[in-house]
Amino acid sequence: MDPKQLQIKDFTYALPENRIAAYPLAGRDASKLLVYKQGNISEDVYRNIALHLPEGALLVLNDTRVVEARLIFQKPTGGSIEIFCLSPHARYADVTTAMLQKNRVWWNCLIGGASKWKRGAVLEKKIATGTVDIVLKALLIERLPDSFTIEMQWEPGDLSFAEVLHHAGVIPLPPYIKREADENDRERYQTIYARQEGSVAAPTAGLHFTDSIFQSLSDKAIAHDFVTLHVGAGTFKPVKADRMQDHAMHAEFIDVRYEIIEKLLHHAGKVFCVGTTSLRTVESLYWMGVKVKQNPDIDVDDLVIAQWEVYETFAAHAIPVDESLQALLEWMKRRNMKRLLTQTQIMIAPGYFFKIISGLITNFHQPQSTLLLLVAALIGERWKEMYNYALENDFRFLSYGDGCLLFAGAKGTPS
Repeated sequence: MDPKQLQIKDFTYALPENRIAAYPLAGRDASKLLVYKQGNISEDVYRNIALHLPEGALLVLNDTRVVEARLIFQKPTGGSIEIFCLSPHARYADVTTAMLQKNRVWWNCLIGGASKWKRGAVLEKKIATGTVDIVLKALLIERLPDSFTIEMQWEPGDLSFAEVLHHAGVIPLPPYIKREADENDRERYQTIYARQEGSVAAPTAGLHFTDSIFQSLSDKAIAHDFVTLHVGAGTFKPVKADRMQDHAMHAEFIDVRYEIIEKLLHHAGKVFCVGTTSLRTVESLYWMGVKVKQNPDIDVDDLVIAQWEVYETFAAHAIPVDESLQALLEWMKRRNMKRLLTQTQIMIAPGYFFKIISGLITNFHQPQSTLLLLVAALIGERWKEMYNYALENDFRFLSYGDGCLLFAGAKGTPS
């Protein structure tokens, strides 16, 4: 199957508005859990998830932290302009570097009310935090095809941009949640293990995890560790093209420690990812190892995984997982690299053969989305049966909704 020829109309279902969860449940681990294994569907609750995972498995979670990326500026004339911070400017090597900038930073943004913002005009916002008064200014630098480059300046200049956003911005809830973010969302639209600032959307599969769940995993000798993939607004980008070859997948920054790759090697055959972001990171690592095997002197910039290259360029060069990961580890060791900082644009859709992961913990995704394509790649045509079951049995959908544990078929072979 050629994923470029897939038609998005084949990956849809009717999602009633009242099935989209507008608020989280009071208890994170009280959400319903659908378990799909070898074609069989069963139900449980998240707090019991350890019962359904194999002893000795490794869970890989995404420790990115959602930043308060929505900034509302009031014009002197009374109107408002909203700036949505999408991603750092290309002058910065990675999200973390940009987030730690002091005094000023360049950012790629969406602008609500851009026609009301005259070029050269400076927007200003004052924030009293109780301990320090912040003055934030925004200057439009450049109009891009689908966004704008904005320069942000602030006083006191010793604050980082991450700190400024925390005080001045608003948590950006997904567009399908039809309400304004409230104070509760500052906590609940974050995982309890969120550490690395830089996402504009939460890795929502992890919202269900609690200290109690982690203890139950430990009791069953199930290990866990963290990668970082900073989720961009592209995760909500609708697929408007009829065929997938005409859809541009969003690229996202990843940050992976050397020790994580060692653990993936050690737990081969028992790797479960919490969320599609973790899965895309882990599977991208395999293909980066393939690249290194092909060219041991490859530069880090050339490790970036482009949208279709795993199908078009590297599928013919597939190697065993241990060879790939070992090659990547040796490449990092030769460069004295303790962390791998790069990007992935990988498109995972039916026709993709999973290399590392054995299963996925995820929420229920929007119709005609790239995330639904990923689920279909994992369990095949029976995704429709699974989603129908969830709809007929009162599961809550999307970011604040319930979720599922999906076991993959044989890796490296067609479903």
